[in-house]
Amino acid sequence: MRRYLVFVCALVVLLGMPVMAGELRVAVATEPPGLDPTTNAAAVIRQLLHHNLYEGLVQVDEEGKLRPQLAESWQLSDDGLVYTFVLREGVSFHDGTLLDAAVVAQSFHRAMDPDTGHPRREEYEVIERIDVVGERTVEFHLYEPQTAFLTLLALGASVIVPPEADDLARHPVGTGPFEFVEWRPANRLVLARNPSYYFPDQPKVDQVTFRFVRDPAAQRRALMAGEVDLVIEITPEIAVELGQRPGFSVVSAPSNLVQVLSINNARGPLDELEVRKAIAHAVNRELIIERVFFGYGTPIGSHLTPAIPYYVDLTGMHEYDPQTSRELLAQAGHGDGLTLTLSLPSNYAQHVRTGEVIAAQLEEVGIRVRIELVDWATWLERMFSQGDYDLTVIAHPGRLDPALMLGVYGPDRPDYYFRRGWQSEELNDLLEEGAVELDRGRRQEIYARVQEILAEEVVNVYLQDMHAMIGLREGIEGVSVYPIYALDLSRVSVE
Repeated sequence: MRRYLVFVCALVVLLGMPVMAGELRVAVATEPPGLDPTTNAAAVIRQLLHHNLYEGLVQVDEEGKLRPQLAESWQLSDDGLVYTFVLREGVSFHDGTLLDAAVVAQSFHRAMDPDTGHPRREEYEVIERIDVVGERTVEFHLYEPQTAFLTLLALGASVIVPPEADDLARHPVGTGPFEFVEWRPANRLVLARNPSYYFPDQPKVDQVTFRFVRDPAAQRRALMAGEVDLVIEITPEIAVELGQRPGFSVVSAPSNLVQVLSINNARGPLDELEVRKAIAHAVNRELIIERVFFGYGTPIGSHLTPAIPYYVDLTGMHEYDPQTSRELLAQAGHGDGLTLTLSLPSNYAQHVRTGEVIAAQLEEVGIRVRIELVDWATWLERMFSQGDYDLTVIAHPGRLDPALMLGVYGPDRPDYYFRRGWQSEELNDLLEEGAVELDRGRRQEIYARVQEILAEEVVNVYLQDMHAMIGLREGIEGVSVYPIYALDLSRVSVE
């Protein structure tokens, strides 16, 4: 029997057939609160399941370019109002449901339904109607041209889900290279190879097991002991160590991940511009990147990163200047100082450490800081949903088009957690124009001014584009960093 198996494996290799190799074990710090990215805003759901279990009509590659996924091709009408997609033939969901144009239309109708609770529903309001033209052809008719529409369809909240999936939060069903096996809360999430995947050479492994290991030291021990094969979002200290240790390596690159010191503009005294400017002048971005991230970061001064062609470097607008910070506080009537609470998500060690450095910097200019550590569920409920905080540190995934990244500052999201209590009519008008403008030069002007307004008003303090750092043991191949919050494991192999 053993000789027979060896013969079969050799024959498979000679014939060029894919060889599937075992289990890929991945350590991740944050456990998703659910498994449905179409009803929950938690980025970790998209990070783990987009590309792996769920798929959209369009996908983003490692270079940030749009590629076909469930749609094999598309066309845009001359007036910019109608997108026509032709679907891949013979694609099925993990539950056996055939992917056709009617299913695609139903999936987007579900996303557009206010009762569904889609976290990005307002972004689909540009859709006037969806026409099923044929079994594999679907048309999206827009009310007005939407420059970022294709990019929107490539993101993790725009994945296509089957019509009869009633409990995706606990039992996800998609079309991707892996299908759901089990979720043991506080322990692991297991996916298995989809035997019917439309690319027969993908995935490269039979099973993926995500292990929830919050503590960085425990992540390191698990990797060193061979209990996991890779660790996503490793700490910079561990990245430096792995880069020097035989048998291990680090994959790292800018990830279009915007780390911000979020400010509750609706709560005094943070509703005073002078106070927000004082905070901005008290924060030393370069020191944070050096001390917390060991250089794995790119300073930014707006809610865009250099991965976006429309990025403008505004890091010099509010340079680190403690004396100016003290003067601004005095001008605002807070010469004797003030006290603020900095709420930090305990599951993200790098945000906690960033917050600790910022707290020390604010203390230097007379702003007393009370650090509050909260678990992820509490952060999502209190800080994100209710806006109950003074300051917090978090990172927001980039979305490749400025209309999608900056839309949360516009009139459609007045209660978004980091801009409550703040608005600008000029910015609203610019965002409305930029969303439909087709001329690249004019768009460049629009979003340059939008970034200036956000920086001038210090709506938040924009810290850095956090570099992705993935720790690998020897023998793991095919891991890439994407400019969206996704970890595509379909081409990762294990020796």
